[in-house]
Amino acid sequence: MRRSASRLPWTLIVFLAMASVPWIGSRYDAFLAGQITIDALFAVSLNLLLGTTGLVSFGHVAYFGVGAYVYGILMKAYGVPFVFAFPAAGLGAALFAAISGYFCVRLIKLYFAMLTLAFSQIVWAIAYKWNAVTGGDQGLPEIPYPDLGWMSAIPGCGDLSTGARFYLLTLVLVAVALAILHRIVRSPFGRMLTTIRDNPERAAFIGLNVRAYQLAAFIVAGGFAGLAGALYGIFSRGVFADYVFWAKSAEVIIMAILGGMDYFWGPPVGAAALVWLNQQVTDYTQYWPFVLGSLLLILLFVFPGGLVGGVVAGVSRLQRIIAGRDA
Repeated sequence: MRRSASRLPWTLIVFLAMASVPWIGSRYDAFLAGQITIDALFAVSLNLLLGTTGLVSFGHVAYFGVGAYVYGILMKAYGVPFVFAFPAAGLGAALFAAISGYFCVRLIKLYFAMLTLAFSQIVWAIAYKWNAVTGGDQGLPEIPYPDLGWMSAIPGCGDLSTGARFYLLTLVLVAVALAILHRIVRSPFGRMLTTIRDNPERAAFIGLNVRAYQLAAFIVAGGFAGLAGALYGIFSRGVFADYVFWAKSAEVIIMAILGGMDYFWGPPVGAAALVWLNQQVTDYTQYWPFVLGSLLLILLFVFPGGLVGGVVAGVSRLQRIIAGRDA
C-alpha cells in the first residue's frame, strides 16, 4: 500500500535538512538559514494572535525588542549565563505583554491594532533615548555568543565554527518553541481562541471570558517573540533600536500572510520566502522595495490563502483528478 505524501514526516525532513546546512552549505547559506529560523519563530508567535485569535497587532515587534534588550543587557552588562538570560528574555517580554495587553484587549479591531502600534513606538523611543541602559542610537554591540564548548563532544561538531554551532543551537531551541506553540494551538485553549476569532459575541454568550483568553494569547505570543528577539540579538551580534521600529512589525505581518495565516506552518514558509526573495532581489537591483512589493502583490493575488494554502489547494485538486480517473 503506497503511503500518502501528506503522511510523510515533513517536519522532521525539513529539520534535518536545515540541520545539515553547516556541513553541506556555505557560510552564507548558514547565515540565511539562521535568519529564516529566527524569523519563523517570530512569525508563528504573531500568528497566534493574527491567525488563531483574530487580533491584528501592528506592534508585535515591541516584545521582540524587549526580549533582545533583556538578553543583551543581562549578558553584556552582568555576564549572566545563557541558560538563565535566554528564558529571562522570554519572561521579560511576556511581562511587558501582560501590562500592555491589559489595555490593548479592551479595544477591538482597528483601535486594538493602533494601540499595539502605540506601545511599540513607546518601546522604540525608550530604546533610542535611554543611553545609560540601552545604548541609545548606538545600541548594544558585540553581544557575546553563549559558551558552546560543550558541543565539541557531539560527533561532527568539533570542527564547526562558533557561528555554526550557535546556528544548530538556535535550530533546536526554535524547534522546541514551535512544538510548544503547535501544542498550544491544537489544545482546548487554542480551540477556544479560534472560537473567539470566528464569533466573539457567541463565545461571550456561552460563558467564555473573551478578554481573559485574548490577554492570555497576547502574553504567550509576546513571550515567544521575546525569545526570538534574544536569538536575533546574538545572531546579529548586537541589539539596536531599529529592532523595535514599526517597520519590523510590518515585515513579520507580511511573513504570516504570505505563508498562510490559516495554517500553523504558513508563517515559517512565509519567513523563508520573504528572506529568500529579499536576498535575491537585492543582488540584482537597488530598487528592491519596488520589485519586492510587486512580487508580493502578485503572490498574494495568485495565492489568496498564502503559499501553504495554494499548495494545499493544488494537492486537493490533483487528488480529485486522480480519484475521478480511478472511478
